Amino acid sequence: MPAASGFTLIELLVAIALMALMTVLAWRGLDGIARSREQLQQRADEVQTLQAALSQWGADLDALQSQPKVPAMDWDGRVLRLLRRSSASSADGLLVVAWSRRSIEGKGWWMRWQSPPLTTRSALEQAWQKAAIWAQTPSEEDRLHEVRIVPLEQWQIYYYRSNAWTNPLSSAGTTASTVTATPAEPAASAPAAAAATVASTTTELPDGVRLVLTLPAGQAVSGTLTRDWVRLALGGSK
Repeated sequence: MPAASGFTLIELLVAIALMALMTVLAWRGLDGIARSREQLQQRADEVQTLQAALSQWGADLDALQSQPKVPAMDWDGRVLRLLRRSSASSADGLLVVAWSRRSIEGKGWWMRWQSPPLTTRSALEQAWQKAAIWAQTPSEEDRLHEVRIVPLEQWQIYYYRSNAWTNPLSSAGTTASTVTATPAEPAASAPAAAAATVASTTTELPDGVRLVLTLPAGQAVSGTLTRDWVRLALGGSK
């Protein structure tokens, strides 16, 4: 009588071990693909966020609007404040926009703040002063109107005036002025009260603005990034 055919116990154990090994290798390969895809998506999101921020930066500058006693643009070394038209409709009023770098939990971030639409002189002046305070000590209400954009080590701004890039805080192209704002509340905080009446220099609108960002390592885009903006009224003359 012929012996029954089949697998021995050793053969079965070897087959199971091989299948287990193949499963582990396949899982590691799939896990590596998933991790790579996640990292690529994260870097793509970082690049898209930075591109959107730079587009918004240009749109804010393109929509600058001058008003009596409130300059269209002001840089104090910490925050760049802009007075701009609403992108929806001129009937919606004006907007005060502020760009700054702020340290949050030990990490520097590029930030943008925008006021609600402004239709009265007092509201405009209050928002202009609030934008300066926001860069240092934002209130809970201010945080509702800010956007945390990308990590940022440092940033610099230059104005193009008299055919040269210059420090915005230099005396070139400035005129003395005094801006008086009505406090938003009777019992204003110390910074708000100090900002209620401001004697400052109103910077004339420069021909161009250069933005220099220093982005930290480890991001999709790192190192120094420069973005130049030229006033639309200049056209191709410069």
